[in-house]
Amino acid sequence: MEKTRVPCGPYNAPVAAQPEAAPTQLVELSRVRARTLEPLLLEEIAVWRRELDWDFEPSAELVRRFVELESLGGYALLCEGQAVGYAYFVCEERKGLVGDLYVMEHSRSSEAEGRLLTAVLDAMIARRSVRRIESQLMLLAASLERPLPAMKHLRRFERQFMAFEAGRAIELPVRDQSEAVLDLWQEKRQEDAARVIAEAYRGHIDGEVNDQYRSAAGARRFLHNIVQYPGCGSFFAPASWLAMERGSRRLCGLCLASLVAADVGHITQICVAPAARGRGLGYELLRRS
Repeated sequence: MEKTRVPCGPYNAPVAAQPEAAPTQLVELSRVRARTLEPLLLEEIAVWRRELDWDFEPSAELVRRFVELESLGGYALLCEGQAVGYAYFVCEERKGLVGDLYVMEHSRSSEAEGRLLTAVLDAMIARRSVRRIESQLMLLAASLERPLPAMKHLRRFERQFMAFEAGRAIELPVRDQSEAVLDLWQEKRQEDAARVIAEAYRGHIDGEVNDQYRSAAGARRFLHNIVQYPGCGSFFAPASWLAMERGSRRLCGLCLASLVAADVGHITQICVAPAARGRGLGYELLRRS
């Protein structure tokens, strides 16, 4: 299928008042064909690239595939037969995840986004096994300031988007690590890496954001997801580093990387065990990545 770039305006800003629009219909994604979502997905791909330097195409392709298989839970917002917004969710054990939510620029409003978010939240809450719902809705407009569905039950966390020109990394001074050995990612150390993540995030606010950080079992699932699936980009082993105590070779830190576009890298995880902090180990891991 030929893809074209779709011009669109700034996304994560207060939602401006829109002219009176045609009525919209909320339908389950299982009743929608992938081709109906195509203009919407093309615009979303363009926004991710412009705002976050992120190639959203691999994730969009998964959406197309699972919508066509009628196996993606969620809803589409239709206007005159065309999809102008969508949101989907997945449930794993006792947790639900809002995977994505996007409304096209010409139809964007707090009401449209809220309608989609309410629908996916209600669908997950209706599954009695779900006890917790998480999401990182990167493109939800004015997400910190506006009222959201189920306000009295939710917690919002402000996130910072940080960027660094890769060519400048060569200017960063090396931090000597006489007490640690640094080596590239090894699949056989995945269990050790899960242990370090759980140790590093004990009592940390990120453990409130993502409950997978709270245990070695959860961290193991997190590692499997970032290595195997494109949600955080394509895992990039040549820029993923491990730190081990020099004597025991016990893992004490890690920095994992991915590619989110052909020319853009992403740090998917960086942490240092509490006992190894305070000697610049995190800095050196990040510098090498």
